[in-house]
Amino acid sequence: MENVRPQFKRVLLKLSGEAFAGDQGHGIDPAVIVKIAREIADIHAEGTGIAIVVGGGNILRGQVAASGTEGMERATADYAGMLATVINALALQDALEKLDVQTRVQTAIAITQVAEPFIRRRAIRHIEKGRVVILAAGTGNPYFTTDTAASLRALEIGADVVLMAKNGTDAVYDKDPRKHADAVPYATLGYEEAIERKLRVSDLTAFTICMENDMPIIVFDISQPGNIRRAVMGEPIGTLVGRIK
Repeated sequence: MENVRPQFKRVLLKLSGEAFAGDQGHGIDPAVIVKIAREIADIHAEGTGIAIVVGGGNILRGQVAASGTEGMERATADYAGMLATVINALALQDALEKLDVQTRVQTAIAITQVAEPFIRRRAIRHIEKGRVVILAAGTGNPYFTTDTAASLRALEIGADVVLMAKNGTDAVYDKDPRKHADAVPYATLGYEEAIERKLRVSDLTAFTICMENDMPIIVFDISQPGNIRRAVMGEPIGTLVGRIK
């Protein structure tokens, strides 16, 4: 049997908070986190450098918490959402270290009792030493999503690709598949076409950062076991968004 090697040497994996909730829809499902940790441990064992940006939507989403006449003030709600991502990061760290994978959690806001502050060169050094780096608290600024944090951190650590792991979304479609039965998934998609067709690959700020720096994005469904490994190995999965030549 041919020894298949990872296509990417270093990846930025974006995990949505909803993925941590599993079928219960909110909070943290320990069994789901263990499954995700095992997939990450498998690709880590094959030599791929991994940094992970985690969302917090399973606990609190800032934009939602700020909506309505009685909602929280937006900046406050976003900071609360950042704290939700720290909870997810610590849960994932615990699951990975139980699998003997050394990890470091770094945060964009100071919580030194539980995590290191994000320092670019330190994060790179951790990856070079074979540790998985989990990046929490988004960019550390309100009004920016964790998708934007993923795009920014991918560039800062020198990742080869952003793996945009969605919960229940297996690709980018030409129209909303929940509303249109004839929606067609893209195998590959150019940055320009995504903008022209107003396709929601990620939020616009995150997408623009990737486009301006030629950072490819692979959008795939994390709820299907083995998909993280398939993406890292370069198997056809989901949608590859990039510069179409």
